[in-house]
This record gives sequence, structure tokens and C-alpha cells, in this order.
Amino acid sequence: MPNISNRAQQMPASPVRKLVPFALQAKQRGTKVYHLNIGQPDIETPETALNALKNIDLKVLEYALSEGNIEYRKALTEYYHSLDFTDLTPDNFIVTNGGSEALNFAISTLCDDGDEVIIPEPYYANYNGFTSAFNVNVVAVPSTIDTGFALPPIEEFEKKITAKTRAIVICNPGNPTGYLYTREELQQLADIALKYDIVIISDEVYREYVYDGKQQISMFAFPELAENCIIIDSESKRYSMCGVRIGCLITRSKKIHDAAMLFAQARLSPVLLGQIAATAAHQNDGAYIRAVREEYTHRRNVLVDLLNAIPGVICPKPKGAFYCVAELPVDDTEKFAQWLLEKYTLNNETIMVAPAGGFYSNPELGKKQVRIAYVLKEEDLRKSVAILQDSLEKYKLEFNL
Repeated sequence: MPNISNRAQQMPASPVRKLVPFALQAKQRGTKVYHLNIGQPDIETPETALNALKNIDLKVLEYALSEGNIEYRKALTEYYHSLDFTDLTPDNFIVTNGGSEALNFAISTLCDDGDEVIIPEPYYANYNGFTSAFNVNVVAVPSTIDTGFALPPIEEFEKKITAKTRAIVICNPGNPTGYLYTREELQQLADIALKYDIVIISDEVYREYVYDGKQQISMFAFPELAENCIIIDSESKRYSMCGVRIGCLITRSKKIHDAAMLFAQARLSPVLLGQIAATAAHQNDGAYIRAVREEYTHRRNVLVDLLNAIPGVICPKPKGAFYCVAELPVDDTEKFAQWLLEKYTLNNETIMVAPAGGFYSNPELGKKQVRIAYVLKEEDLRKSVAILQDSLEKYKLEFNL
């Protein structure tokens, strides 16, 4: 038998995908499953992007430049100029195979074995995978549902900083919570990064989707962080293009950029066809984003209002992204989520949710919480919440809760 590395054995399972076998079995039994568990938008990809792929006239699908082709990096530069970051040039961008690879580059550029990154939790579960792969330790700072998952007191971050701390990772607006950080909260993070000369890695892939007249504030809005900031971006959620696998790492720091480029060169190139589609997507005039934002706003309002009408359910209203975290009146959402797929149906339908324990370093903190993605149409969201309400009643009866 081949030897399996300790690194592979220690890689955490995805809390979003590990219930997939149970969902497949439910579907094989003829049960309709509403997927609330994964952030795969149902919104149509821009026609400009699809047409660009249909109309490719290349004779050879060659390697792209390791840093990304200049046409796409120019499109990114123009986009960031529209956000008032007019100092950026194509040389500030490294195009990656999704935001995930950008995060991998950031972690591997900054951290050695045994180093630490601080992350407010709950956090995007794959951060665990990215750090585990490089033997980097996550040091979590818990936020709470009572505050809507606001940034924990900055003193709690400062207590966690050690000689091994290399970065603070945030997601703004957040996955899984949908929390949108305020300028004051971000300024506190900027101040502490400068005080201890650590880097802020700001995952901003949901930037466009903020609600209630709010505006996402990028960490690039703090010019004092020029040498201490990495932005992670992606086209996956902006333009409903998860399958093209195009993201980018952006930094004003030449030192960080040049180091990250070594990893970019080692993996040869980002996806050529994805860059063609993404370049075309950026030709849209903004109407696409506005329409999608309006749709997500409506879905959020419907979903959160219905959830909070269920006895015992607590769900803060997110200000961004397309997720919410809800606390349910159950003993264990891992058990509940599996039960939904194995034992329960309503009119031969059920739902799939993401237990929130996998979004915490200490799973007990999320034991009664689930993440729900509002990437379904209103009618399906309403059906899903009706299923949830009925299932909670039956689950409590079955387990004497």
C-alpha cells in the first residue's frame, strides 16, 4: 500500500461538500433536494462572456503568461480605477486559477511551517485547507451571532499576536456570515497590522453584493498599508462564473508581488479561456451588477424574514454576499443536516444545508448553526423555509427535544 503523507491525512473535509453523498442517495430515491448549502449562483453568466467563448478564433490554445495575459490585467486595472484606486497598474495583479489559488499564493508567500494567521470566526471553511496544506496554524478570534458577527474587539486580536504571526485574514463582506465590516473596524485592523508589521489578507470576492445602500470598503482604501496588504479577488461570484476559475492576487508591495510570482511561475499559467471570458465580462456597463444586486437583496429579505418567523430560529440580516448564518433549535446541526437527507421528506422534497461547525476552529461554537446560501429563486427559497419549519418540528419530536 502506498504511504499517505501526514499533510494529506490532516487536510480537513469540506463542511459544504461532505454531505454530498447523502444528497446523491436522496436524489437516487427520487427526492428533490433544494441546495442551500453551496454558494453556486443560479444567476446567468453575462452574455458578453459566453459569446467571447463561443467566438474564439484561436488556432492554438497556448499557455497564458504566468502573471496573466495583459488584456485581462488591463481590464482589471480599469475596474480598480473605477473604484478610485487609480495608482494601480497591470503590474500589481497576478491572475490565478480562482480566488483559491490566490489565497494559496498569499499563504505560501508569507508563511513558513508552524507560522500563524489570525482569522475572525466563523470563516470560510477552505481557509483551513489552504493553511493546513502549508502547515500553517489558524488562530481564531470568535465573533458572535448576538452582534451579527461584527468584528471582535481589536484587543482580542492583539492578545493572539505572537512572534509567529504573519497575517490577519478577513473576508469582506463575509462568507459565511454576510457581515460587512465598517471603516472603523477596518481602520483598527490596519493600525494593528502596522504596529506589528504583519499583513492583512483581505478576501473581497463578494465586493459587489452589498445591500441597504451600504458600500464595501476595501483594504486598499488605507494607503498606509501599501507594504502590508494583499487583496484576493475573483470573477466567480461577481459574474456568476465559478467554472472559469479566474481570480487574482493584488498588492502594492513589490516585495510580496515578486515572491508570489515565483509560485505563479511554478504552476505555469492561469486558465487561458477563463481570462478571455473574464475580460469580456468586464465590458458590461454595470447594469448586470445592479440587477443581480437587486435580486439578491430581494432574496435576502424574503429568506431572513421567513427564517426569523420560525419559533426558536435566530438569523441576523446580512449586509453583503449571499449567505446568512442561522441558529436553529436543534441539538446538533451536523446530525440534523444528515437526517434531512437520509430520513426526512415533505411531499418528497428536502433541503441541504451547511452545518456551521465547519466554519469554526472549535466546531462546538457552531453546533446549533447552519449557513444558508440564497442562490435559489424566491419560490424555491419559500419552499425551502417551509420544509425547514416542518422538519424542525418533526426532528424535535423524533429526538425528544
